[in-house]
Amino acid sequence: MSHASISQSISIVHPISLSHGKNAEVWDTAGKRYIDFVGGIGVLNLGHCHPGVVAAIREQATRLTHYAFNAAPHTPYIELMQRLTAFVPVHYPVSGMLTNSGAEAAENALKIVRGATGRSAVIAFDGAFHGRTLATLNLNGKVAPYKQKVGVLPGPVYHLPYPSADNGVTCAEALKAMDRLFSVEIDVNDVACFIIEPVQGEAGFLALDIEFAQALRRFCDAHNILLIIDEIQSGFGRTGQRFAFSRLGIEPDLLLLGKSIAGGVPLGAVVGRKALMDNLPKGGLGGTYSGNPIACAAALATLEAMTDEHLHTWGAHQEAAIVSRYEAWRSRQLSPYLGRLTGVGAMRGIELVNADGTPASRQLTQLLGLARDAGLLLMPSGKSRHIVRLLAPLTIEPAVLEEGLDILQACLAQLD
Repeated sequence: MSHASISQSISIVHPISLSHGKNAEVWDTAGKRYIDFVGGIGVLNLGHCHPGVVAAIREQATRLTHYAFNAAPHTPYIELMQRLTAFVPVHYPVSGMLTNSGAEAAENALKIVRGATGRSAVIAFDGAFHGRTLATLNLNGKVAPYKQKVGVLPGPVYHLPYPSADNGVTCAEALKAMDRLFSVEIDVNDVACFIIEPVQGEAGFLALDIEFAQALRRFCDAHNILLIIDEIQSGFGRTGQRFAFSRLGIEPDLLLLGKSIAGGVPLGAVVGRKALMDNLPKGGLGGTYSGNPIACAAALATLEAMTDEHLHTWGAHQEAAIVSRYEAWRSRQLSPYLGRLTGVGAMRGIELVNADGTPASRQLTQLLGLARDAGLLLMPSGKSRHIVRLLAPLTIEPAVLEEGLDILQACLAQLD
């Protein structure tokens, strides 16, 4: 499907045109129904058109559709930041700012750490994805297609292996690479921050090694380096708790938020230690649309729905259903291409591999088409585009989840 008025540099996974959606189901303009395991790439943890979010948007739209917060503060921004900072489970005082997206949150975090440390070097990780803006491109741990043809990127940025049981990189290997980096490439005293995802999304839902996470936190503390944790995709209940960093036994200095923060309305945030967030001069942070009143109202309704009990129940149910199905598929040898189940909680990936262990990228492309034809939308990931990401809304009805897994099962069995 091609639209002449739209840049052809935008890659389209599914050549359909959607009309409307409700919770975990969407319909295209021809009236065909699909079960949505894409969820706006992690934006719709509460599903399409959540009633509470829709009501909040409608109400706010009758009161104030926009005001630039840096020109005159408005109550939705103030109320949301009070709720959001209380929602972040850390022991220290938190403040923050709202942005238009996760990538913008990452850009502002880089400004904040430069201002706080007087340093500019950043350490990121192989397989990382932090956005498509110019500075975030350099943080990404993958060249194609994000860094191609765009020339010199802002730096300095260095990359380390990402240790995870899901990719076979051990804590010891990552620490050895870190030791080499600071012995050969850069003085540790020049590093402003590390930036890391507790569960990598673009790389195929790889869960960070807990031992490494704790070693990294100790290393940062010992060398006055700040730790940015990117929870843009893993946050707001995707792993069964508010944020995935809690499972690692660490806390970030700065936390990047986005995607499911506002039930589908564009919004992001960077929050963290108050002293860090306050260190830039007046006017150093802000933006015309950042913290739009309608987006703030949607986010307030989102947080209202995301109680700890709900997040745990939703995440545990979805995780149990996915793991149970996957284990059954493995035991009955459903497909010769069925590889590992990656990730944690309801943030899961299914790897497709050939008999020799190499990525089965062709079969994943085949799976996307088969599933779409059968009424299920899936999203690819992984360096070789061979891992299916499962991002159904946390609020998906049990019967719809099972129906979607039935379709996935049937399609996996057809791969050749």
